[in-house]
Amino acid sequence: MNGFIDGYYRFAVWITRFAYLNLLWIAFSLVGLGVVGFFPATAAMFAVVRKWVHGEKDIPVFQVFWKNYKKEFLKINVLGYLLAGTGYLMIMEFRILRTQEHIAYTMASFAVVGLFLLFTVIVLYLFPIYAHFQLRAVDYIKWALLIGIGHPLLTIFLLGIVMALIYLLFITIPAVLFFFGGSVIAYILMWGTHLTFAKMEESLA
Repeated sequence: MNGFIDGYYRFAVWITRFAYLNLLWIAFSLVGLGVVGFFPATAAMFAVVRKWVHGEKDIPVFQVFWKNYKKEFLKINVLGYLLAGTGYLMIMEFRILRTQEHIAYTMASFAVVGLFLLFTVIVLYLFPIYAHFQLRAVDYIKWALLIGIGHPLLTIFLLGIVMALIYLLFITIPAVLFFFGGSVIAYILMWGTHLTFAKMEESLA
């Protein structure tokens, strides 16, 4: 009986932690009106889950979140909007190419799809790498791509589980996404990606 109570207590504690972190992520994204708040809030969220993944369970969540939110505010906004702009241009280019009937434009549209898949890989790994390493902006992009391509099974697994989780919750209990969506997905990505960091650290040494 005591084991069940202890297990239930630990489960309730983690549920509370994830919900609290997710609400911090939403709140601090809104503080920046979503325009300059989303990227630093996301980086701060990954900084917290990185510590959880590494076994630091009893950290002061707000202090860690706020420290990283302030520290990374400018750098992550520049990097984030660089990637967001690139993604937007790819989507617009694809839409323009698909309106053309010539075979050359059709082939070019497939090339854009290929580039967008690589872009998706970069986005998938960017924040876990950002939370763990201090690099130049271009190196975050480089290593996100190298890890994603170098570990295709991990990339497919992480992308698949994130998409499946979002889809299942959206069609069943959408409110769960509001309370846990961001923090749980960040934890999954951080947990999966940190398994590759040992080799990356050897390369950077």
